[in-house]
Amino acid sequence: MAKYGKRTTAAREAFAGKADVTVSEAVSLVKDNAKAKFDETIEIAVVLGVDPRHADQMVRGKIALPNGTGKTMRVAVFARGDKADEATAAGADIVGAEDLMEIVQSGKIEFDRCIATPDMMPIVGRLGKVLGPRNLMPNPKVGTVTMDVKDAVEAAKGGEVQFKVEKAGVVHAGIGKASFTAAKLEENVLAFVGAVQKAKPAGSKGTYMKKISLTSTMGPSVTLNVDNATGN
Repeated sequence: MAKYGKRTTAAREAFAGKADVTVSEAVSLVKDNAKAKFDETIEIAVVLGVDPRHADQMVRGKIALPNGTGKTMRVAVFARGDKADEATAAGADIVGAEDLMEIVQSGKIEFDRCIATPDMMPIVGRLGKVLGPRNLMPNPKVGTVTMDVKDAVEAAKGGEVQFKVEKAGVVHAGIGKASFTAAKLEENVLAFVGAVQKAKPAGSKGTYMKKISLTSTMGPSVTLNVDNATGN
């Protein structure tokens, strides 16, 4: 049997018997037990009743969390000329074209969001095998292929979260830090769940949201009451 440290044991005991709780209860439980020596990320996972192998059941979207994520986003922009200057002025961390493509091809990916102007897509398209698995490929559906690079960069820097359902039908994201107040975390949880609700695809049948859980980087997870989280 595995042996746990004092902090892990205490957290597991605090979570024992807790399931299907309200958003408020879940946030308090996770926040109170995030006791690592760093500011833990609070993460949400939503299990959906979809099969993303079918195009009409793909779930993808974005949400500007009301209180941000607490994470410093590093943004790369593929652009030339005035649009490159616009991206730099908006706070992009890396801006380029063929030179940026070569950096990415070398395996040096030091960014969390990738944005591109439409004319850059022939270049960016060559990076699909590198950026795709990392969920970094620019996509017009979530506003990362755009001529309005200023707004896209500012949105990314301001705490916008993008989500995409994984093969197992799960959507997950970081929705704040343990140092956030409980009220701010609750607002972010509800905003994220609401965005996933709105992204329900036409091909979804039966129960759409099957399970929602909340956890911190180093802590156990707790399941939320779906009806409470969705306002049903």
